[in-house]
Amino acid sequence: MAPMRCFSIAGPSAPVFSPMKIIGIIPARMASSRFPGKPLAKIGGIPMIGHVYFRCKMCRQLSEVFVATCDREIYDYIGSIGGKAVMTADSHERASDRCAEAMLTIEKQFKEHVDIMAMIQGDEPMVYPEMISEALQPMLDDPSILITNLLGEITSQEEFEDPNQVKVVVDLKGNALYFSREPIPSRKKHAGKVPMFKQVPIIPFRRDFLIEYNRMAQTPLEIIESVDMMRIVENGLKIRMVRTKFATHAVDTPGDLHHAEELMAKDPLVKLYERA
Repeated sequence: MAPMRCFSIAGPSAPVFSPMKIIGIIPARMASSRFPGKPLAKIGGIPMIGHVYFRCKMCRQLSEVFVATCDREIYDYIGSIGGKAVMTADSHERASDRCAEAMLTIEKQFKEHVDIMAMIQGDEPMVYPEMISEALQPMLDDPSILITNLLGEITSQEEFEDPNQVKVVVDLKGNALYFSREPIPSRKKHAGKVPMFKQVPIIPFRRDFLIEYNRMAQTPLEIIESVDMMRIVENGLKIRMVRTKFATHAVDTPGDLHHAEELMAKDPLVKLYERA
């Protein structure tokens, strides 16, 4: 992997954008309330944000991948592994705000207009490049789709009841009906199998819709559920949910980190970048 400098305003020469300019942005900050310093917590000797960055770089549909951060430690680490990072304000409350600022900085720096920005959360160390492709494909097929989310299956009652896991129900066309940290739909009044799905935080936005979304006021159910995507649902817009074939393992706590380390001990992708 050719070394490239980290940058905030000034930076390396422009990346080679594809005809459809699709970039991946990984928002990351040290001040996590549930797990401070999480991005630089190590899994198999590699900081978690490094795993996410290297794996996203393997997605061929992304013209380039950037880490958006307000923390110098993360910025410097990404530079040390030959990656690209963008310094952002430390006042952002939402990951999408941080990504929007980073995207506009990137456009200004490289004098290139982005078409789609794929936001990939930095606490998914087992992200597979194909998952990003899965999330992007409906937008490539249908220009009317403004945003997609990946949809993963929940396989245990414990995960279904975990408030760290965002649950989602969808309509018959695959669009999101509702997001909640509570178990939805209810299992109490149905004797059969209940569909249990979760949001997987790989979220591509069309460029102009990302800016429009961040200008929208917070909505009542968004605040109640503590799920940003409810703002889109409450405004009557569609979020296409895309079923992934991959199992996902987000890291929200130190215990999750230990579990991810066990799972990744034999992960074949790690071998491709662990000596980078």
